[in-house]
Amino acid sequence: MISRLVGKLVYKKPPELLIDVHGVGYELLASMSTFYHLPEPGEEICLYTQLIVREDSHTLYAFHDVNEREMFRELIKVNGVGPKSAITILSSITPEEFTLAVMQQDTARLTKLPGIGKKTAERLVIEMRDRLTASASDSPYTGLPASTHVRPDRLAQQEAISALIALGYKPAEASRAISHVPDCDKLSSEEIIRAALKQLMR
Repeated sequence: MISRLVGKLVYKKPPELLIDVHGVGYELLASMSTFYHLPEPGEEICLYTQLIVREDSHTLYAFHDVNEREMFRELIKVNGVGPKSAITILSSITPEEFTLAVMQQDTARLTKLPGIGKKTAERLVIEMRDRLTASASDSPYTGLPASTHVRPDRLAQQEAISALIALGYKPAEASRAISHVPDCDKLSSEEIIRAALKQLMR
């Protein structure tokens, strides 16, 4: 299985991108979340991948970190959710927000996702709740599988989001507040939380 690719980004046009790995071009499909992390064409990137084999196609899906890939793998195990639907879901909600919705059985939140009706939302909760609980880290809000591959700057932001959610803020509010914190990739989780709280209190 192709698990990771390191190479030069040739082009990107959502949801498709092309990577040159030592002269071999790999076409991949990715969520918008991953596209937000892509550099400009010509620069080197590292992406985690999942190969989906069908009778009429072999498709590589790309993810900016292992957490998004793990969520993708869990989503496609659900009856009625295929790879394209999973990528659409991950383009609309973070793994952390999705996990929180499943844990709280918030089907109303899930039905707001593109292509997800009431029955599918209920199925997502029923089929994924136990799996996400088993794979989650110590915090019930992160939805992150235990991994040593999380970038330190991303980890601080994820910890800050979890803390704000624990304080009672909605995931979207927490994410939006943190996105407005200047240079948050250089700050500790505590510093990010303090700055985000100032944003939320305005």
